[in-house]
Amino acid sequence: MISMQPHTQLKKRIAVFPGSFDPITIGHVDIIRRAASMFDEVIVAMGVNTSKQYMYPLAKRMQMLQQSLGMLMNVRLMSYEGLTVDFCKAQCANYIIRGIRTSKDYEFEAGIAEMNRKLVPELETVFLLSKPEHAAISSTIVREILKSGGDIRQFLPENVR
Repeated sequence: MISMQPHTQLKKRIAVFPGSFDPITIGHVDIIRRAASMFDEVIVAMGVNTSKQYMYPLAKRMQMLQQSLGMLMNVRLMSYEGLTVDFCKAQCANYIIRGIRTSKDYEFEAGIAEMNRKLVPELETVFLLSKPEHAAISSTIVREILKSGGDIRQFLPENVR
């Protein structure tokens, strides 16, 4: 006789993609779209650091995110203060998404991932490699180009250009 075990519900795969998104770039959008195809839900979480000076205020950055990602049904936008791991626990997220552009990014992000693992052992960090055509694009460089009067449209999602 075969024993029938009760159906156990699989845990929802919730991932958090934290960042300042100041501004959101085409590289960010690509990582978010790819993550959305891998997870049940992706929370794009805009960290708020009161000691950091942003080029764009929180409301404007959230608007740019919404314009860029509105078509992704399993993506939510949120902002948070404090530790990313605490935010993940509050959202019942099992994963943190990080985009990796270069080996330097990997070295930096691997250290953070290890510290996060020590704080919350059940939280996994998933690294997604940037596409080669996006590897040189960073919000920091985009801000510098903008401050110097350069044209940044090619680095931004079409909806926010």
